[in-house]
Amino acid sequence: MGILDRLIKRLKRLFKKKQMSIGIYGPPNAGKTTLANRISRDWTGKPIGKTSDIPHETRKAKERREVVVKAAGSRVNFNIIDTPGIATKIDFHNFVEGYGMNKEEAKLRAKEATEGVIEAIKWLDNVDGVLLVMDSADDPFNQVNVTLLGNLEARDLPTVIIANKIDLKESSPATIRDAFPQHPTIPISALTGYGMDNLYKAMIKYFG
Repeated sequence: MGILDRLIKRLKRLFKKKQMSIGIYGPPNAGKTTLANRISRDWTGKPIGKTSDIPHETRKAKERREVVVKAAGSRVNFNIIDTPGIATKIDFHNFVEGYGMNKEEAKLRAKEATEGVIEAIKWLDNVDGVLLVMDSADDPFNQVNVTLLGNLEARDLPTVIIANKIDLKESSPATIRDAFPQHPTIPISALTGYGMDNLYKAMIKYFG
């Protein structure tokens, strides 16, 4: 993104839009769709997508419009976009060996997952901010997190890091916070709802 493009984007943010489009990004199985469903259910009563233990369950971006979030005495109208998981390598053998799929199913899922990654990256041109979801029980210094965060910073997109799955015994949200101190980090459990109040306050503060 060039200097002129960044300037135009900043000027657009100065003039508050009626609806702010927020993309939910991260690697597969970090809990993106669980988070998208939690946000959507909290404010609209409806989920956005289907979740699964098998990676790349979300292979097409899904959008929930007019999600009005209220926190800290303010309210902001968001469009929430649940994007496919970002991966640097998708091998159909993993679906066969790890999840018992037959060869045809695995190849189709791998193909759709690869197309989903491309679609997710394209969506970055249409979002005003990003919730970057990381599994707080995993090492945050992986290629996907580092590459994706670099892309978001190059685009000058406001980013809030979500340290998800703090309900797990081995979770360490502090490790994520220390790894990427340049961005706010909000520890949550999208599964149980723990920490969501803090997340909504952060969405108002950084995206509103």
